[in-house]
Amino acid sequence: MDQQTYIRAATKPTVLWVGRTPAPVNLTRAVEGRFCLHARQPGQRLDWQLDRAAVAVLSLEASLADPHALHSLLHEITLAHAVTVVMVPSQDTAAREALGGLGNPIVCVDAAAPPEELAITLHTAASLQPAFRSLQSELSAARHISASVASSFEELDEEMRLASRLQRDFLPRRLPVVGAARFDVLFRPAGWVSGDIYDVARLDETHVGFYVIDAVGHGMPAALLTMFIKRAIQTKRISGNSYEIIHPHESMARLNTDICSQELPSCQFCTGVYCVLNTADMMLSYTRAGHPEPVLLRADGSVSVLNQPGGLMGIIADEEYATSRVELAPGDRLVLYSDGASDALRGDGESNGEGLRRVLTELADQDREQMLQELMARIGQHQIARAEKDDITVVVLDLEH
Repeated sequence: MDQQTYIRAATKPTVLWVGRTPAPVNLTRAVEGRFCLHARQPGQRLDWQLDRAAVAVLSLEASLADPHALHSLLHEITLAHAVTVVMVPSQDTAAREALGGLGNPIVCVDAAAPPEELAITLHTAASLQPAFRSLQSELSAARHISASVASSFEELDEEMRLASRLQRDFLPRRLPVVGAARFDVLFRPAGWVSGDIYDVARLDETHVGFYVIDAVGHGMPAALLTMFIKRAIQTKRISGNSYEIIHPHESMARLNTDICSQELPSCQFCTGVYCVLNTADMMLSYTRAGHPEPVLLRADGSVSVLNQPGGLMGIIADEEYATSRVELAPGDRLVLYSDGASDALRGDGESNGEGLRRVLTELADQDREQMLQELMARIGQHQIARAEKDDITVVVLDLEH
């Protein structure tokens, strides 16, 4: 123990009298031989004086003549985080109730209390002061930490908002109309950002390319991979004044090679399906890379899937893919989707994708917008029931008559 601490420990605790009049007789007798009594020095800050006192004593009766000054005094004591003994006239119950609601440790005592009773009250108040100041210090530190954490969360929240806006900027602003092809999309990230990405792009006067790609996982890592995918995928090869539409299997193979070449440390990979429709002859070319099978709803009511096999992208650099073809007709509807949609609608005993095909068949007579609204409603109900959430992407192609 250093010398200053020893001197403080050896001296008697201090009682600070806060008032314009001298301390009352019962108070002076109560502190005699037990405490050091000091009066508040005019012109000095109360918190500075209270920092050196065990307890403050305030006479409510002596301060009633100036309610404004009394309010100011109580405010100063509150800011100083001090235990305060307030001498209140015995008949003033309203004042006691009001003082009890100030939030600081305030001990009310009868203004006419005998010195012995007042001394016990002072000892009790003084014993509370160290614990109270320690608690205030801890609360202050906690508030500082909470404010810092809140600020960090606000910054993170703003960054995630910006990331969400940036990712949506990579998505098509308008869906093209090419020949008889009409598109609509349902895109619902599980959080601020999505591990899914899609695109619908007019390749020339008669061809339109569209895809859905799902990066494994959720959140920012998956979202960053989708933005890389959007920039890396190739759909046309331009040479001078001419161009060539790249076959879907070649696009998927090149994208797979690009992802593998990044040597991502988290072993990120993705699934995808890419389609090219020639609206002149209604021939659809498509390639799957480990992705859920697109659903084809024919105008005659039949339902089939496009089940061309293909491996995941981002695993094997020289993975080979193949392009399959199917002829479409006016009135047909093709649905591409991510696994979040199929998983959400899978019922008990149903295989992957079976539940989604069942729902799509039930909604086949609805237009695209109505179908997607009902589809999202059913997905939401299943997600709530199962307490789970996943990225949802559904791209719908209708061929008009």
